Amino acid sequence: MSDKNKTYCLINYGCQMNESDTEHYAGQLQELGYAPNPDFHTADIIIVNTCCVRESAEKKIAGKIGELKAVKRANPDVVICVAGCMAQKDGEKLRKKHPQVDLLLGTAYVNDFKRLLLEFLAERKAAVYTDLTIHQSEFEGHMVRQSSFAAWIPIMYGCNNFCTYCIVPYVRGRERSRSIDNIVAEIEAAVKDGYKEFTLLGQNVNSYGKDFGDKDAFAKLLRRVDIIPGVERIHYMTSHPRDMSEEVIKAVAECEHICENFHMPFQAGSSEILRRMNRGYTKEKYLELVKLVRKYVPDATITTDIIVGFPGETEENFEETLDVVRQVGFTSAYTFIYSKRSGTPAAKMENQVPLAVKKERLNRLMALQNENSLKCHEKLVGQTVEVLAEGPSKQKTVWNGRTRTGVLVLWPIEDKQYEVGQKVNVQIEAAQTWLVKGKAVD
Repeated sequence: MSDKNKTYCLINYGCQMNESDTEHYAGQLQELGYAPNPDFHTADIIIVNTCCVRESAEKKIAGKIGELKAVKRANPDVVICVAGCMAQKDGEKLRKKHPQVDLLLGTAYVNDFKRLLLEFLAERKAAVYTDLTIHQSEFEGHMVRQSSFAAWIPIMYGCNNFCTYCIVPYVRGRERSRSIDNIVAEIEAAVKDGYKEFTLLGQNVNSYGKDFGDKDAFAKLLRRVDIIPGVERIHYMTSHPRDMSEEVIKAVAECEHICENFHMPFQAGSSEILRRMNRGYTKEKYLELVKLVRKYVPDATITTDIIVGFPGETEENFEETLDVVRQVGFTSAYTFIYSKRSGTPAAKMENQVPLAVKKERLNRLMALQNENSLKCHEKLVGQTVEVLAEGPSKQKTVWNGRTRTGVLVLWPIEDKQYEVGQKVNVQIEAAQTWLVKGKAVD
């Protein structure tokens, strides 16, 4: 098993949690002596880590899995593993449709992968693992991070919210939190390896620790991580407004290393649509939350997710969404047209909005948000901001990085040398919709 000629190829789709899971798979494979191989045609082990948030993503992934049939035919010894949310949702049905798949792993088995792979290699018997009652939330071991300075840190798994448009609770299971000690140990180890920036991950980080019986556990975790020596920046995602607390906002205000960005998906501005979405808050409650953020962290950026055209959305409902966007002045927003997701209650709701109407509303929303983004960025002109360098942009003579609040910054290298992960002070000279530009200053 320690044969250094053995290689693996990881093909990842989906969210940041999937990216983190893929890093865990890579770590376990390297512990077994496998080396990375970007070409799945020549790898000894292929893992496709799947996403099923949208049916369009599923179709793309199914096409990739189909491609692997020819790979299996050319090399019967190759091990093909399909993992993640799509594997969890479809289970045995997916493997029957794609018999070239040897191992099918649901979302609860990420940390058990090494053991299950060894069992398969010993017997060469195809297997399906999708039992969500088996949970190993703590993590000990090696992982292969994609970045040299920024690390994903899962703090919890699963979701209890059951928004009517979302399939995540069905494929990720109920919420379960890692212990603070286990999280801190992972971050401390990463700091020793040179990591500076950490993003705490969860489907709903504001619910962290509720399964321990502690409603303020997430705020306590933020404060604990903030004092780890060597940590320079802390982010977290994703927050659910239903569970966002004043204690968390105060922690961001009072802690040195927690970045001043609040990503708070409001999804829709109509309280009636929010009720149909089962979001658990009203338009008024969301705006009160924004006021709290502005009170404690006045210079924070607020970003969001918005769904356009949810079943039953009227023009009046949509105007309320635009009203929230105007009132809050989001720095940026991820905007989506609602699309049916089989297996969710919203897919069966009446009064589905015609596609043409959804597209027209999306265009109006994006035009408004673009105005907001430009206004937010224009406020930075003339200021000097701290940027964490991420590397050269497409123009090799220009570097890019982000401020503590998540704004993308470009600046010319001139005659200076930079390192990835280095802090650079940049004086902002120009603003655009998606980014700002400036020059490095001493």
